[in-house]
Amino acid sequence: MMESFWHVQSSTKPLFPDIEWAKPEQKSHAGKLAIIGGNKLGFMAVSDAYNLADMLGAGQIRAILPDALRKAFPASITDAFFIPSNPSGGFSRDAIPEIIASANWADVVLLVGDMGRNSETAMACEQLLEKYTGHLVVTRDAVELFKPVAERLVGRDKTTLVASFAQVQKLFQSVYYPRILSFSMQLMQLVDALHKFTITYPSTIVTFHQNHLVVAHSGAVVTQEFDEPMAIWRGLTATKAACHLLWSPEKPLEAIATSFVVQ
Repeated sequence: MMESFWHVQSSTKPLFPDIEWAKPEQKSHAGKLAIIGGNKLGFMAVSDAYNLADMLGAGQIRAILPDALRKAFPASITDAFFIPSNPSGGFSRDAIPEIIASANWADVVLLVGDMGRNSETAMACEQLLEKYTGHLVVTRDAVELFKPVAERLVGRDKTTLVASFAQVQKLFQSVYYPRILSFSMQLMQLVDALHKFTITYPSTIVTFHQNHLVVAHSGAVVTQEFDEPMAIWRGLTATKAACHLLWSPEKPLEAIATSFVVQ
């Protein structure tokens, strides 16, 4: 018998069809998305996320990158903003005011990764967490930058983490959550753990386990069969989630579950 909080979605038919119609017909009303990421060694996640968000119909999109990438980033992406970088090529502490300003412009902020492990970049992310109150979607290596403030991250009600199973494992450990996750656990056991975790913490968790995408929020969990894990690792799953949050910000579970289906 399936638990009442667990909902299974088909890969071709959304559980919440009304969400499909929430996207505004006019692009000018389709929300503002800030995509933050990159360092001097990589920017593909930012570029891919920008192009996908544009294709999906996000209203206004800004790519926010360290200025070490100014010469390398594709000129075809015209709404790219380059802000101060540190000697390692990531965001410097001098970039913090511009990151905060970009976030306050946006309806949803996507931290898409390729950000490295620099301490100044981590400091910039912590300041964003402290000063930005809107929807924040964090994925790929950006998740690691919040480890020192994991409790604050998941205690925030407009946080969505699109994380690998290993990252969710570490998250549980970082906040001393009394459940141990293992790669061998059954999907039902993970669903139960995320059900309880998201009752305790108001954030939304998206992960991948045993060929299923899983999204959990406020104790409810939706799972869907999924055979493209590379979409998660490249940041595409998080980008789809961020776009649907633009259009249904008050219904994160329904919006993100629908983003799994709608192409």
